Amino acid sequence: MNRILVVGANGTVGSELVKLLTQAGEEVLSATSKTPTDRAQIHLDLTTGAGLEQAFAGVDRAFFMAPPGFVKQNEILAPLIEQAAKNKLRRVVLQTAMGTNSADANPMRIAELQLERSGVSYNILRPNWFMQNFNSYWIEGILTAGAIRLPVSDARTSFIDARDIAASAAALLLGDAHRNQAFDLTGAEPLTHTQVAAMLSETTGKAIRFEDITPAQMLQQLLDAGLPEPYAQFLVVILGVMKEGHAARITDAVETITGRAPIRFAQYVRDYQSAWA
Repeated sequence: MNRILVVGANGTVGSELVKLLTQAGEEVLSATSKTPTDRAQIHLDLTTGAGLEQAFAGVDRAFFMAPPGFVKQNEILAPLIEQAAKNKLRRVVLQTAMGTNSADANPMRIAELQLERSGVSYNILRPNWFMQNFNSYWIEGILTAGAIRLPVSDARTSFIDARDIAASAAALLLGDAHRNQAFDLTGAEPLTHTQVAAMLSETTGKAIRFEDITPAQMLQQLLDAGLPEPYAQFLVVILGVMKEGHAARITDAVETITGRAPIRFAQYVRDYQSAWA
């Protein structure tokens, strides 16, 4: 049995990963910036470093990701990677994002390079845009206006289910077949947001449409939702990358890692349909 630290344990991917690792019989420590409420949690504040050494005590393997809301993700991830190297962890899986390796100045790429040079056995997962964004980040527009409002035109995206990311992370944490490799994770099909809206409409019985908006409108939408301006601007920039078609690519990484095909969008909609009720 391994002792595995999961950073981001309360997030979309992290919560699924904790579930999978626990089902596999592993001892899982869920990092939390709040006061722990049970023995499976450990206090770790990524913004201050509080609890860092204690969180790694006795840990064999770890999953890292930067929490949303930060543009300079490398500053959040660097202490984790340093501590992993200091404690000589047997494996670290780092989640970044597809396209991270396109420029070495990208903050997440800086973190990737730090991990690659750390001497720790690693894997890097670069997922595409999450299917689960439609039942979380974009859900208010769907519920209140029946619209997915994004500045992406008719660009296609190979959305990935967060459950596939978690399954890939679990397989890499527990196995040794793909040591020191990075993977771009995608779903099985490139879809436009118009197609997404049609699939949501068909399954939920609600009239849901896609509305193409300007980057300025998107920025204001994000600011109105309470996001910090630097992070809101960052999201507008990467949505622009989607619009240019760079998120349409399909890889076989999920099947290579897990041995099964990725979850298709129609299945995701059926599984989460209560979110749009």
